[in-house]
Amino acid sequence: MKIAVLVSGGVDSAVVVDKLYKEGHDLHLFYIRIGMDNGEGDCSAEEDIEMCTLIARKYGLPLKVVSLHEEYWQHVMGYTLRTVKEGLTPHPDMMCNKMIKFGFFEERWGKEFDKTATGHYASIREKDGKYYLATAADPVKDQTDFLAQISYDQLSHLLFPLGDLPKSEVRRLASEAALPNAVRKDSQGICFLGKINYNDFIERHLGTKTGPVIEIETGKKIGEHKGYWFYTIGQRKGLGLSGGPWYVVRKNVRDNVVYVSNGYDTRAQYGRTIPVEEIHWITEDPFASSDSRDEGEVTVSFKTRHSPEFYNGKVKKTPEGGFLIESESDVQGIAPGQFAILYTPDRELCLGSGMISIPTPKKRKRNKKEEN
Repeated sequence: MKIAVLVSGGVDSAVVVDKLYKEGHDLHLFYIRIGMDNGEGDCSAEEDIEMCTLIARKYGLPLKVVSLHEEYWQHVMGYTLRTVKEGLTPHPDMMCNKMIKFGFFEERWGKEFDKTATGHYASIREKDGKYYLATAADPVKDQTDFLAQISYDQLSHLLFPLGDLPKSEVRRLASEAALPNAVRKDSQGICFLGKINYNDFIERHLGTKTGPVIEIETGKKIGEHKGYWFYTIGQRKGLGLSGGPWYVVRKNVRDNVVYVSNGYDTRAQYGRTIPVEEIHWITEDPFASSDSRDEGEVTVSFKTRHSPEFYNGKVKKTPEGGFLIESESDVQGIAPGQFAILYTPDRELCLGSGMISIPTPKKRKRNKKEEN
């Protein structure tokens, strides 16, 4: 097959190249370049490109550096800043995969190839003539939660050669193949934003605005913060409060207030009902089947963050056209703006995802005195 391989300079995509090369495929390597938000080059990108060049030379393969700078800042970071400013928690990695790697890249370069391969830890399973996004063998490294917004057409054109390998085996294969980045550390951060610090990025674009930190149970001010946009529901680290652990449990965007609760088991940070605006189903909509339509609900397992931990629950449609996920157990840190990732009950197939919405306030019952 003629395959486009997205390489990043990291060990995962390098092992993808090694595996596919040994299988005899016609490989063409691509590095997607994104500059910094100030319009300058990213020094970490230069290091990545140098590493990709070494990999290309090792196997005698062509390497093309392509730029999607404007598209990335418009569709990924623009989305991130809008979401944060609204007091929500963004998922830029998910948007990056959907819009950049498997969106604009596919439209401009990838469509010329039989498949596009990446180093994501995920699998693709074919069943009854249809493709399904499936979880990886390594539950800790599994990245289906980053891929749960891609379309069926995008999925059908992808290859994830590392899906059946644990990370330890990937490292072993890299050493065995004498890859130049065999011991290079995994990158951390947003998609391929480089070495930029996330809070520094947010501060540069949204600035700071001092506001109170309030203990939700007592209404007592216990500290100050520099802007609600730096905090997310469920966050514990970086609050600068003594006597912890403290968790962010609510934000008041209008008044720039961050509410916290104390203790590992504080009930304020847990919930079992998760409202979702709409759900993107990758391969098929389970509500379209007669069985699920009759019952009005679909049994699933799900995640609300990048973690090997799954929850069991049911998805139900609401009269307003949205969805509710009802969990069988407590879910910590339900953050509006983040995505609920839905899986089959056996946790093998990723069905899709939906953005968590802000819960609708419950109407308080009026007592007789108020009615009179």
